[in-house]
Amino acid sequence: MAYNYVELGSLITPSKTVRCGDGVYPVLSMTMHNGLVFQDEKFKKVIASKDTSDYKVVYRNQLVISFPIDEGVLAAQRITDAGIVSPAYGIWDINQSKILPEFLEYALRCDRAIQYYKAKLRGSTARRRTIPTPTLLAFMVPLPCLEEQKMVIDRIHRARLVIENRKEQMNKLDDLIKARFVEMFGDLADPACKWEKCRLVDACSNSDDIKCGPFGTQLGKDEYTEEGVSVWEIPQINSEFKTLPTHFVTEEKAAALNAYSIIPGDIAMSRKGNVGRCAVFPATFENGIIHSDVLRIRLDKAKVLPEFMMRQLHYSGDIQHQIELVSSGAIMAGINVTKLKQIYVYLPPIDLQGKFVEFIAQVDKSKCDASNITSATQYQLAS
Repeated sequence: MAYNYVELGSLITPSKTVRCGDGVYPVLSMTMHNGLVFQDEKFKKVIASKDTSDYKVVYRNQLVISFPIDEGVLAAQRITDAGIVSPAYGIWDINQSKILPEFLEYALRCDRAIQYYKAKLRGSTARRRTIPTPTLLAFMVPLPCLEEQKMVIDRIHRARLVIENRKEQMNKLDDLIKARFVEMFGDLADPACKWEKCRLVDACSNSDDIKCGPFGTQLGKDEYTEEGVSVWEIPQINSEFKTLPTHFVTEEKAAALNAYSIIPGDIAMSRKGNVGRCAVFPATFENGIIHSDVLRIRLDKAKVLPEFMMRQLHYSGDIQHQIELVSSGAIMAGINVTKLKQIYVYLPPIDLQGKFVEFIAQVDKSKCDASNITSATQYQLAS
């Protein structure tokens, strides 16, 4: 559908700053995916400074813009008649005779808008980079009539409901896999557990099969290229390799770093942040290189199947506890690789592991069907 486009500056104006002072208002926080939320819902408690007198009051249907703006941290305030936000946030009045606040929020958070912000950012500190106000106000916003705006909002609401329902369905399928694991293999921490036990390193062909990614002296950020051999990082592990890599190295560099390669069937483990998070590298991707925040486990598949091992690492409270014990760091936990090699894992018969992996494949097919519906809905939402 073709719309007229107008400059953002014709739809919003800076609001008059109203400070909280001695007033009592709910504290609002900005989130990347859900816009403004009540701070106690986001953090389970209010973490704002006890002195909120300098906080800004934001009224219903005003636009709040935070930073870094290229992460979509902006929203129309639609959850309370009046709340307070950080004094660092910008607040704008919306001309509601031209555009509905919720429609404007979606227009300013869409992919086209995010790409515009990224292209116009100024500043040297990544998360403090900003867009000059005149540049921001020059962004072209689609402007259908108010009735069509309402139709678009309704479509978005219905699409999001489908997405949430599908996500819930996929979560239940994940729970089904976990229940099946317990049914087939029992509680691995039980002293009466009958399965063979060995060190993690002994489930590999040799000790070098458990490897940390190359550090800065071996691979500096200045060596990244726009295309080439993929460097696999924590975000890809967190999504179970459903997100694509953003960094690459030349084939020559990848050859020099062959010891840090990742191939289909390898388990990639996060060393920082969500420590111990794992994912099996799929056959749909070509070999790559692991980042320094990633640890690679290359198993002897005659002893243990990667999909079974990944679930064991995730589901077993005993193994999770062992991973916690071998993780260290004064500021951020990080896995001690030498000690990780010595943690104990369990090796049920390979044919029983195979039956479990077959069950995962059946469930994944159902998840794929649900995911396809979700992806189609998200595409419609974006368009």
